[in-house]
Amino acid sequence: MSARSYLHGILSMFVTVHPHETSALLHSSSCFFFILSAYFVVLPLRDEGAISLGLSKLPGLFVGSLALTLVAAPVSTLIFSLPNLSKAKALVLIHRFFSVSLVVFFVLWHSSSAGHSSSKWKGSDFVSSTLKEDSEVDVSQPGAEHSVSWDVHGWFYVLVRIGLFLWVSLLNLITISSTWARIIDVMDSESGLRLFGFIGAGATLGQLFGSLFATGMAWLGPFLLLFAALLMELAAQSSKGIIRHISHTSEEMSLIRKADPDQQNEADGQAAPVKKGSSPKSPTSLMNPQIWAMLDGLRLILSSTYLLYVSLFLWLSAVVSSFFYFQKVTVIAMTVSTPVERRKLFAQINSFIAVFILAGQLTLTGRILTIAGVTTAICSTPFVSFTNLVAIAVWPTWFAVAISETVRKVVTYVVTRPGRELLFTVVSQDEKYKAKVCIDVIVQRLGDATAAGMYKLLFSTLNGRTSTVSLYALPVCLLWIVTAFHLGHRQAQLAKLQTVSTT
Repeated sequence: MSARSYLHGILSMFVTVHPHETSALLHSSSCFFFILSAYFVVLPLRDEGAISLGLSKLPGLFVGSLALTLVAAPVSTLIFSLPNLSKAKALVLIHRFFSVSLVVFFVLWHSSSAGHSSSKWKGSDFVSSTLKEDSEVDVSQPGAEHSVSWDVHGWFYVLVRIGLFLWVSLLNLITISSTWARIIDVMDSESGLRLFGFIGAGATLGQLFGSLFATGMAWLGPFLLLFAALLMELAAQSSKGIIRHISHTSEEMSLIRKADPDQQNEADGQAAPVKKGSSPKSPTSLMNPQIWAMLDGLRLILSSTYLLYVSLFLWLSAVVSSFFYFQKVTVIAMTVSTPVERRKLFAQINSFIAVFILAGQLTLTGRILTIAGVTTAICSTPFVSFTNLVAIAVWPTWFAVAISETVRKVVTYVVTRPGRELLFTVVSQDEKYKAKVCIDVIVQRLGDATAAGMYKLLFSTLNGRTSTVSLYALPVCLLWIVTAFHLGHRQAQLAKLQTVSTT
């Protein structure tokens, strides 16, 4: 008990946390640390394998990633819909599944590499990025259009590299979205305002650790997959502690929404029968054939105006974010002469950003969300993105890109991303586990694909005039701002209604 009090005292230095929230907070943050560490440890290997197939093949891999996502999102929904599997156990199962899959890919990679030199990994100056889109910078570099014939490699070699590229992208989206779904089910809007920033700091630390480890231990080659598998198993173990602790005092009980039987079972460590009327779960979901349960997420989205607005918000966010990525690599490719200098610049920008994000998440996020509220939080990034696009249009240099990217991503991960997760604290449990995964995974990929098509069309039509291309994204930002404003006000209304109904 004294150790727990000491730990609570340390956490209180960074975040306003109640004693009964300490365990869930630490397990949530550590779970994200291990997930992001695993992702960024294996990311250089994924990209090295894709590049070995020819840089001109990378756009096709993005399309394949979208197709795989459209299949995987309903499957993850089905897992959370199984009546005999608690939500906590379902999350452990998802993390463990990806852990085992990385071991399988290690065996496949090692087998497919027979006859190919393993020395390519040793001495590589590949710099692992701290953000997923920056890892694919070479796609847009001048001279990257050259193609390597797949006939040079065996079909097994090609399939393994393609499979790993698609699988790692899927791992990132599914595990993060599923974990957030669990966290917002355990925490309410009030606790999320205080704690989501600290939880996000765990993810940022994971990015830093994974990137540094992959850079320093690049000589391990495919053995990085085994280390990433271990990290995913640690994420599975950490996710077991993301549970709602029911206090024995009436004061703390008033802060917690009525727990459904699933969560009570997890707190007790035993299974109990589901009682009618005690869970927000739809009674028809247990009666539907399991194959139809896979489509529950899409059904819930289409039947809720609020979730449709959330989907629009995330789609616009993905479009603008990917648009910035293409703008960034285009400007830097035009202004920085050599590939090595470009990689070094990207690494410096990402490291600079990560330090500011981590500092902000540990010290500012909770205070900003508590004082400013959700509406201001989710409107911040659209507004900053609008001003950044204007800045790049007026001053299309690598320095302007670096400053704009730093400001945009710090605001995104310190303020807007935690606010975005708070949007799901006011929906039903079904919507948290089923609709959220579909929104986070499918809508994200659709936004990326939309931005890629838009930018390619605009860049070719406008003959590569970067400053003019930026201006065409301004209407998207304006729509994003309006959507965020409406959505923030609606979330605040639902949060008040939720508070009244639980007191």
